[in-house]
Amino acid sequence: MQAAGFVLVGGRSRRMGRDKALLDWNSHTLVEDVAEKVRSVAGNVGLVGPVERYGALELQCLPDIRPGMGPLAGIETAIESGRGELNLIVACDLPGLETAWLHGLLRRAEETETSCVVLRDGRGDVQPLCGVYRRECLPSIRRALDEDRLRMLDVVAELKASFFDIERPLENLNTPEDVLAWQRAGDGG
Repeated sequence: MQAAGFVLVGGRSRRMGRDKALLDWNSHTLVEDVAEKVRSVAGNVGLVGPVERYGALELQCLPDIRPGMGPLAGIETAIESGRGELNLIVACDLPGLETAWLHGLLRRAEETETSCVVLRDGRGDVQPLCGVYRRECLPSIRRALDEDRLRMLDVVAELKASFFDIERPLENLNTPEDVLAWQRAGDGG
């Protein structure tokens, strides 16, 4: 089944105080690190977000169809691009992302009939910004956006997502303290 890979960028990064996608990470930017993992699994990758902020990166960037509407609008843009029946979509701020998890998500999506498969981490937290969304999700996502229902967990529940479980927590970087903790642990940066 045709898969397409996407990394969501362009959030406000208020708590970080700067664009977290462009943080220095393992001799390049965090988004480039995440994008390479997605590309290695899906065979391709594109960014979804403001072209003017990410155009200098050597990655194709799709502008949000509905700028300022959050990650759900980014997912709409990714699926709307029509690149794949299965759309592997992840946030740009997941430094501990493992390609084995991405392979597992795609496998689960190919094996099930559910409209989306999202990661559920070792704490039991559902991670809607690390998942595979089928093209058939698009009408429900559009409706949620039209009705200003932007909470990702609610939309994933409405889509009756299935889960790919991992044993450890999936951490994201929201603050400078998060970055320092990752650097101290020797996990990147």
